[in-house]
Amino acid sequence: MQLKYLPSFVKRRGRITKRQSKALEQLDNFLVTDVDDISEALKNYSSCHLEIGFGNAKHLCKEAKLNKDTLYIGSEVYLSGIGSLLASIIEEGIQNIRIYDQDIRLLLDNKPKEVFDKVVIICPDPWPKEKHHKRRLINDEFLSIVKRTMKNDSEIYISTDWENYAESIFDSFDRSDFVTKENLKKKNDFMKKISLELESQFNIVPENWLHRELATPLGFEKWTNRPNGIVGGLGQNPD
Repeated sequence: MQLKYLPSFVKRRGRITKRQSKALEQLDNFLVTDVDDISEALKNYSSCHLEIGFGNAKHLCKEAKLNKDTLYIGSEVYLSGIGSLLASIIEEGIQNIRIYDQDIRLLLDNKPKEVFDKVVIICPDPWPKEKHHKRRLINDEFLSIVKRTMKNDSEIYISTDWENYAESIFDSFDRSDFVTKENLKKKNDFMKKISLELESQFNIVPENWLHRELATPLGFEKWTNRPNGIVGGLGQNPD
């Protein structure tokens, strides 16, 4: 079967602990399959946040416990991460999290509705080899898809620890409906900030920074979805 999107991940089962395996038995109780499911669940909440690639789910669980009036949609394809999230949900009695366990682009592109107040993407796979850049999640097509599911004045936060990926993300935003001409200078300001941080913290020149063990998270870049374009802010944490 031909895939609709080129995978931005390599789906491996990985090691599943007993805790995760037991929790995964409850997965069907927390799944959403499309935006209609989210809209239905949202009737009991004041806002909805999407976290794409939640990993070990620590950030997602923390946010959900702090903001019980917000519905959180966690998107993850790896069973170990999903199992960890489900175990935390069950053990801590978290009620405001739902899970999407497939390629998030399939959900966003199927009957899109403006449901999200915030979208968070923490360190997506950078696919560092140039021949694999086409597999990166964040590109022109993705921004077009996700924007259709975001409310006016909603926000998208993205972090990456790869300078080349940060440049690519900014370029995609420059070409998207998210950005206005007045905001384009933020790209150069942000990339200059990255270079200064790398040099001061690791005493390395920017062109050598792609050694992953030397890389530092570059902080969060925020874009706000508004009818007249995007308003960006540097280094703002999504919490």
